[in-house]
Amino acid sequence: MIKNERKIYIYSALLITLVVNSAKLMALNSDGIIARYWQFNIWEYGFQFIYNLMFCLVLFYLNLSNGKFFSGFRENKRYWKFYTFNTVVVVAAIILGSLIHSVWFGILQFPGGRIRGYFARFLLSSIMIAVVIRLILLMRESRNKDLINEQLNNSYLQAQLQLLQEQLNPHFLFNTLSSLSAIVRENPPLAQNYIHHLSKIFRYTLLRSGNDLVTLEKELEQLKSYIQLVKMRLENTFQMQITINEKNLNKELLHLSLQPLVENAIKHNKATDSSPLIVEIYEENKWLVIRNNLQLTMNEAEGTGLGLVNLNERYRLQFRQEIEILQTEQYFTVKLPLL
Repeated sequence: MIKNERKIYIYSALLITLVVNSAKLMALNSDGIIARYWQFNIWEYGFQFIYNLMFCLVLFYLNLSNGKFFSGFRENKRYWKFYTFNTVVVVAAIILGSLIHSVWFGILQFPGGRIRGYFARFLLSSIMIAVVIRLILLMRESRNKDLINEQLNNSYLQAQLQLLQEQLNPHFLFNTLSSLSAIVRENPPLAQNYIHHLSKIFRYTLLRSGNDLVTLEKELEQLKSYIQLVKMRLENTFQMQITINEKNLNKELLHLSLQPLVENAIKHNKATDSSPLIVEIYEENKWLVIRNNLQLTMNEAEGTGLGLVNLNERYRLQFRQEIEILQTEQYFTVKLPLL
């Protein structure tokens, strides 16, 4: 039982006790109707009040303790035991209260009128207790459903993001090692510089999760190492143009968002001295635009499409917003949302 529930049933027990015993307070008015039949006695009233309050608290405790007492019967759907034991407690409380009341404040006998009074008050108390218990159980059910939905949603997000990260890293690794293999055969000294920048890229990749947010400044700084790798292989056939206002460099995007897009542009387009591949990065309202001139290779191997699919899925899960992709006869454009 959580702390707030305990407060609710304690306050409810006080309120119920005040309501069912409020009639006797009218005996304070000596000219009133109640005063003709019952003389107000502060000790007698105090006993009835405390006894009624204890009765309410006991019923709340027995019915709201998780997995214990009457709650166990309800949770296991053994309703006949649940209602039987509650009835026994109510009847026992009525009889016991009447007897104690008679011993302390009246003649030592079994007064029917006193039992009827206790029966009326405790029956009314039981009805109001049942209503409060039902409300608390509904609150528990709603809270449990929200908790389960949140846990399922978090589990789904974690599983999806982990899967995307596992797909992204092997994809990048395969393409990078293929390029390194070609450079090693053509120019071994250049391969050393290539490996230096490659180590910086992997260091940046491993320092953070692929789903962390980073500033645009850090992402562009990391991209420079990747561009160096590309230029070592493609030389002047590849050009990179970055136009970003300095005041916007602190805006955030997903870690490793830019490199896959540049990588895709290189993978799917021709790059020659007469027709260099040009990749542009610039801002447009709340978007970061990555655009390249479209000159698809004739013998392009059919790709799996994991790069853009993964990137879009990461933004959908993390930002609740998808990326925008636009292809015309001249350009291939991807827009990433910025925070």
